[in-house]
Amino acid sequence: METKSQIRKHHAEQGVALLIAIFALLLVSVVAIALIVSSGTDSALAGNYRSSASAYYAALAGLEEARGRLLASNANCIQIPANGNCNQQPASVMPITQVVYIINPLGGEAVVPEDPSNPLTYPDTQYKQEFGVDVSTRALTKIASISPGAGLPGPGYKWVRINAVTEKSMGNGGPGVDVNSDGDVNAQTPLFYDPIGLTVNNTMVPGLVETTNPAPTAAQALEITALAVLPSGAQKMLQYVVRPLNVFPGKYAQTFLAPLTLAGNNVQFTGPGTNSFYIRGQDQCGRSTAPTPAIAYTTDSSNGDKSGADIIQGATPGANYPTIVPWLPPPSLAGSPDSIWYFRAYYNPNWLIPSGLDAVVQDITNNADVVIQGPATGSSLPSGMSAAHPMTIVVNGDLDFRNWSNTGYGLLVVTGTLYYDPGATWEGVILVVGQGNFVSTKNGTNGIDGAVFIAKTRDASGNLLPDNPGLGPSSFSQTANGANGGRGINYDSCLARSAQGPIAYKILAFKEIPLNN
Repeated sequence: METKSQIRKHHAEQGVALLIAIFALLLVSVVAIALIVSSGTDSALAGNYRSSASAYYAALAGLEEARGRLLASNANCIQIPANGNCNQQPASVMPITQVVYIINPLGGEAVVPEDPSNPLTYPDTQYKQEFGVDVSTRALTKIASISPGAGLPGPGYKWVRINAVTEKSMGNGGPGVDVNSDGDVNAQTPLFYDPIGLTVNNTMVPGLVETTNPAPTAAQALEITALAVLPSGAQKMLQYVVRPLNVFPGKYAQTFLAPLTLAGNNVQFTGPGTNSFYIRGQDQCGRSTAPTPAIAYTTDSSNGDKSGADIIQGATPGANYPTIVPWLPPPSLAGSPDSIWYFRAYYNPNWLIPSGLDAVVQDITNNADVVIQGPATGSSLPSGMSAAHPMTIVVNGDLDFRNWSNTGYGLLVVTGTLYYDPGATWEGVILVVGQGNFVSTKNGTNGIDGAVFIAKTRDASGNLLPDNPGLGPSSFSQTANGANGGRGINYDSCLARSAQGPIAYKILAFKEIPLNN
């Protein structure tokens, strides 16, 4: 009986191991399937993120191409408005009715942003949301992208739009932005950025203004919008609001006010006293009809010497310092010649204090084509300069032009002493701001066409001077012993305007515009 009982128990347990094995296999399979699904989800998320990021950076590349091509120094500059010469831009205000597109098709595809009826040609429906009209009703200019190169495709954006910006357009289809708090979000008046012309709580502050009559210190803000669409279907639309960064000291004119300006207290001028050396206030390019003296100077308004006696004594013979038209000096300067004039009231206040001018130099340095650590010589300058490609160059320290018989083009900033050789030529603007010394002791037959501005903002140890009492004694000295001290400085408003900017388009606002995919 005992043997039969053991046999029955043995038969009852048969198959348990199989069931356990099947259950374990099922459990492992479930875990494996979960891991596969999770891995696939992670891969899908990574792929989506990668596509989204690629579209984002493609659109950003479009914005940056447009921002770079707004500069006159860019070999593929886009004129704004779409006419005239890049080297004299912005020539005038870009009207609301004008739109510029940079087109970037892939292969043989068509990119027609003004055609809202065809979704396959990447229509710009966003424009209507901002301005209330189809972009096809505007005056359009289309320009090819320069991003593809060496047979390789560039970033996958389709188009970039450049247009004037208004309070209404800044809302991207929403209520807009009332920049001047007048209760009216205007859709027709362009916005300008004024670095000094806004009064808030009795303080002058920079900002956007809505106006049809901008101050000379104001520059038009522009809107740049880019659409990127990748083969994966990922899409992004990004937008900048930008404003030009100009280098201009004039409060009432966007140009320098004389071929030579000496800023600061007790400024010094020493001329060679030769018949060959001239500082001419007449505009060599013939654009400016405003009165322009040969030498302008500023000083502290409360205790500085406004007579210009030191300049007058050094500016001989007087006939070599002609002005475009005779000035009528105010009564306090009745004894001054018409070719030398006190200019403090006509300059941007930031150019009359050390901290303000130092900020100008920092702005230029941050956006310069080349920054050179001094002491430097003419051979340290880049070779890529030309009349068609002026450059912005900053020398931190002294620059010695002696024995450099070449031609430079654009904006040159020297924070130390500029040792100038009249055998060299400079076409554009020279700012000697820092130590504020311009020294020439050699003879030559060349000179400077454009404008020179000299100011002392730092002491001999490089420390920034306090705003009160203000700028130190800047100096200009040409003491060549021979008969020919060079042909001097000739005012040229075209070269001055080209050199002074815009040297960059600074970003005021950046946003991603949602797309209805």
